[in-house]
Amino acid sequence: GVKDAEMTKYAGNAMLATKISFMNEVANLCDRLGVDVENVRLGIGSDSRIGYSFIYPGCGYGGSCFPKDVRALIHTAGENDYKSVVLQAVHERNEDQKHVLFRKITARFGEDLSGLTFGLWGVAFKPGTDDIREAPAVVLMEELLSAGARVKAYDPEALEAARNELPGQWFANGSVTLVRHQYEALEDVDAMALVTEWKPFRHPDLRAMKEMMKQLVIFDGRNQYDPQSLKDEGFEYFGIGRR
Repeated sequence: GVKDAEMTKYAGNAMLATKISFMNEVANLCDRLGVDVENVRLGIGSDSRIGYSFIYPGCGYGGSCFPKDVRALIHTAGENDYKSVVLQAVHERNEDQKHVLFRKITARFGEDLSGLTFGLWGVAFKPGTDDIREAPAVVLMEELLSAGARVKAYDPEALEAARNELPGQWFANGSVTLVRHQYEALEDVDAMALVTEWKPFRHPDLRAMKEMMKQLVIFDGRNQYDPQSLKDEGFEYFGIGRR
């Protein structure tokens, strides 16, 4: 009955969240071992028992479904005297994954980012929505601002939500600027971070980027780009578990 249907919905979303967190764990390990996670992804995905869906590493999941449903199952388990070890780990890996881009940024630029400006591509928690709830981009913005940086952000659909839901003082004091065009977000920036894998971001105009960016540094939070071809074009590239 209702209980079965409810459990099915929770378990389905929790399973997908588990695949994402597992792959993020693998990618973080690849980063430390000098392995390219893209080759690993293609290899394990070719196994029909695993498949390619939801095994893309990145900077964490957000939104209203995955985080909420994972937490709900953990909570329900606790209420029934059961410790949900796997889902707790899925949740913790994801919370931490939202900080991975910032760690890569401070590893490159140092802990104090004052005087630096970062261009963000993507604010929504995923493509195809204007939802910024628990979005990795918002976590990254918070961290960049507290380290003294400024942010220019572009999103095809979530700009209005960002304007309405993010702290007003971010805009008032000029720390965050929301821009109307993809490349406007790169004007005079010290680095660009891709946080949401919207289609228009997939094949960027590298010549336009070179003309606009102060420093040619790319943090690819969704492994959308080929590291070597960007390096060949003179960019510094940092992905999630990429070589």
